[in-house]
Amino acid sequence: MNLLIDPWLPFKTKDGQVVTLPISHLSNSDIVDFALPRADFQGAAYQFAIGLLQTLLAPEDKKAWRQLWQEPPNQDVLQQRFNQAAHAFQLFYPDSQQGPMFMQDFEHLNAAPVSVSSLLIEAPGGNTLKLNTDHFIKRSIGECLSPAMAAMALFTLQINAPSGGQGHRTGLRGGGPLTTLVLPEEDNSSLWQKLWLNVLSRNLFNYPQADLHSATVFPWLAKTRTSEKKGSEIYMQDKDVHPLQMYWAMPRRIRLQVEPKPAICQLSGQQADFSVSQYVTQNFGANYAGTWSHPLTPYRFNPKKPEEEHFSVKGQPGGIGYRQWHTLNLDVKEDGYIRAKVIDSFEHNHGRRDNQHYRLWAFGFDMDNMKARGWYSVQFPLYEIEEPAKEAFLVYVKDFVELASQANSMLRSQIKSAWFERPAEAKGDVSQFEKQFWQNTEAVFFQSVSAVLDDLQSGAGQVSADTARFWLTHIQRQTLDLFDQVVISTLQADRSTKRKIQARMLLAGWLYKGKTAQTFKSTYHIPDSTKEQAA
Repeated sequence: MNLLIDPWLPFKTKDGQVVTLPISHLSNSDIVDFALPRADFQGAAYQFAIGLLQTLLAPEDKKAWRQLWQEPPNQDVLQQRFNQAAHAFQLFYPDSQQGPMFMQDFEHLNAAPVSVSSLLIEAPGGNTLKLNTDHFIKRSIGECLSPAMAAMALFTLQINAPSGGQGHRTGLRGGGPLTTLVLPEEDNSSLWQKLWLNVLSRNLFNYPQADLHSATVFPWLAKTRTSEKKGSEIYMQDKDVHPLQMYWAMPRRIRLQVEPKPAICQLSGQQADFSVSQYVTQNFGANYAGTWSHPLTPYRFNPKKPEEEHFSVKGQPGGIGYRQWHTLNLDVKEDGYIRAKVIDSFEHNHGRRDNQHYRLWAFGFDMDNMKARGWYSVQFPLYEIEEPAKEAFLVYVKDFVELASQANSMLRSQIKSAWFERPAEAKGDVSQFEKQFWQNTEAVFFQSVSAVLDDLQSGAGQVSADTARFWLTHIQRQTLDLFDQVVISTLQADRSTKRKIQARMLLAGWLYKGKTAQTFKSTYHIPDSTKEQAA
């Protein structure tokens, strides 16, 4: 089975059908998306296809990029390009033929086979199974896979690889990196447009001509650079590593055991002539180290020591919300954040000349070492901001986010004060209300951000009092409404009543008369309302 020739990927068409086709059909205007059975596979399919296009069809400059944006190559042309690397994308050989296999170790591995379900990042580990503590994430999920789903599981693990015990290396971007992509606003846009927005022209991503028969690009074409000893780390600057390997990094030593046994895939539900129920793995694979600037991932660093290693931004408890949006959409180097290169490419190659709107798609695992705590996938508006306004825009957005952050912190504090006699010692979890606050205020945040941009581009050069008042008023109202929903709606005639009323009064006083609110109003020249003056 060859991943660049054979039909194996499920695609979604404009009329809602799901069809399995060769990867060369991704330029078909009737194809609007992939149709994988798992969210992490869906994100991996985008990265797989973008990696292919970057490796085999990268445009030379902005003009060439726009030509292919407007007129995608037909299936035959695309297949010819993909054929150049087909030798590196053989998943398995159905007969006695031998050769390199996609994302799998070049050599036979001398290890006991394990269940193929262990390729799934959230699968319970050995100790969890031994202690019988797989309560929420069950064992026996995906124990028999079709080769197509095994390929997706393998690729997903290699690009997200979390720590997995001694010598089981993390991915090139670290365990569970965040990926950010640019998408058209319309869901029904062609898959080609969704992918091509994230392909970099060579004048933006400059690298030497790639030898497609070399392990410098596809590491599984040669023996693995193992990492039992110090000094075996692989750095971005290494001469025997091509920059394109960032799309094809292989930290784990794995070989699938594909059998000529017909079965129904437990993930896709589809019948397959070959099946995979086990694989073998061995530790001390490629050990990627140092700063890697993967084009699809934002990075963070110590702004006081920018020469030190940069780390990929990762998912965290609480999810991805508008409080992180500015660090994904803009370079915020004074705070130690660098946006993904594809966002730079979007501004350079596309811009607003077509009067279309675009989205930023951020997704990734929230990992606690080798344990997956969650998967996050969110989409935000993506604004192109003219260079003269960027600095001011960032200042105003950070001000708005900071106001919301402090209101959320005060809300959390007063909920605990209302609930507990000794709130400082209370261990009650109120994180769900923090998340609800961010969700409740997100839509209006982006309305406010759009208004900020309009203010700046109108020639005023600053945010109007009306725009700032709109945001402040919404934060005040939403904070009190959420407090009332959580605390006051359950008010009963008991000795906690006084404590709850006092907590609400403190919260209201902070929101309307506190230092934070007064500073915000002073900064944006917002006059006190009649209600506030009366208070």
